[in-house]
Amino acid sequence: MTNKVFLSAKWNNLILFNYPVEDSCLKPYLPAGCELDYFENSAFVSLVAFQFLNTKVFGLKWPGFTNFFEVNLRFYVKFKDQRAVCFIREYVLSRIIARVAQTIYNEPYKCASISGFINKNQKTVSASYKLKSDDGFMLLNVTAKNFPYFPPPTSMEHFFKEHELGVGKSRTGETLLYGVEHPHWKIYPIIDTKVEINWEALYGSQFNFLNQQKPHSVVFAEGSKIKVFK
Repeated sequence: MTNKVFLSAKWNNLILFNYPVEDSCLKPYLPAGCELDYFENSAFVSLVAFQFLNTKVFGLKWPGFTNFFEVNLRFYVKFKDQRAVCFIREYVLSRIIARVAQTIYNEPYKCASISGFINKNQKTVSASYKLKSDDGFMLLNVTAKNFPYFPPPTSMEHFFKEHELGVGKSRTGETLLYGVEHPHWKIYPIIDTKVEINWEALYGSQFNFLNQQKPHSVVFAEGSKIKVFK
């Protein structure tokens, strides 16, 4: 990796719905040189929805593509003992962003209609993200107390939200690495959650069993400015 900043932005109001899965669900997506990372002796996938704000690519803003929402499905790996995330699918509103990410970086982006709503007052904060695509529909809602705090490094929340490395696959099967830099994120204490999703329609038959499962946990993180190094 180099120190050149590929992307800078603010990632705000991140919600993560976390589900335990069998290793066999994730092995087809595992890049070379990586192994699955486990929490409570289980591999996990996370549905993640958040705001992209003030986005710049190589220091430049793309008119019309600076502020948007993203919804992704990711899992957790280790590369040379460094904890990392790997993406199964990333949904964005813009066909241009999706096409560029697919073509240049082989990232698993797809286009979908995504809307979001954030409501914050002195006592509570809530985030709602809705996705509609040719594949299916998804709704993620979280309400929490507006008293953000830093969870301990050994906590469930820290495991799912804090990673400084992302990994992927090139079109030739080589492992791609990128660094992610941001301060540790505070989280909000969860009050209530809601999820509606057809797993098979959006992510394939291997995830159909999750239609009958409730999330193991949900994390609501404040977010911050970020930098991505490719």
